[in-house]
Amino acid sequence: MSAPSRPGQTDFALVTLTEAREGLRKILEGLVLFLMVSLALVVVVGVVFRKSGASLVWYDEVASILLAWLTYYGAALAALQRAHIGVPTLVDKLSGKLRTFVVLVAEVLVLTFFGTLTWAGIKVLTVLGSTTLVSLPWVPTAVAQSVIPIGAILFIAAQLLSLPDAIRHSIAESSLASPNADLPPGKGAQ
Repeated sequence: MSAPSRPGQTDFALVTLTEAREGLRKILEGLVLFLMVSLALVVVVGVVFRKSGASLVWYDEVASILLAWLTYYGAALAALQRAHIGVPTLVDKLSGKLRTFVVLVAEVLVLTFFGTLTWAGIKVLTVLGSTTLVSLPWVPTAVAQSVIPIGAILFIAAQLLSLPDAIRHSIAESSLASPNADLPPGKGAQ
């Protein structure tokens, strides 16, 4: 027999989860903003130098890496806000238990995929060893490719931090399922 939970225990867990989600959101937003500005600057500098006839040797490689980083970290931010690829309209039209089941199956599939991506990313880093970028030989390739496991771990963290809200949303009755949904305000059962 389990001990009854203390008053406020659930509230503490929700506050801690909310704080963790907000902290991760701020970190990811800052990182994504930094990467966007950096990529824009690198592209502008690269175009200016190319137009002046003095192409930068490192431009293409660095711009590609920044774009990859922006994509991975931006995806983690989208996952945290539940704004990544999905079919929320279709899921919302499902009945309560089926909706919850579909949400949970989707979560398991997403987490499995990103768990596998983390594992593969770590394997890639071990294979790269001491290789370096072609245009910047002082930069290890592992630094550029570290975005694979780091981005995947951040995506997993974002999914897990936003999962309680997703489940809560899937369980909640939608306003369309209400028997008084078609009635004007104030005309439903009192």
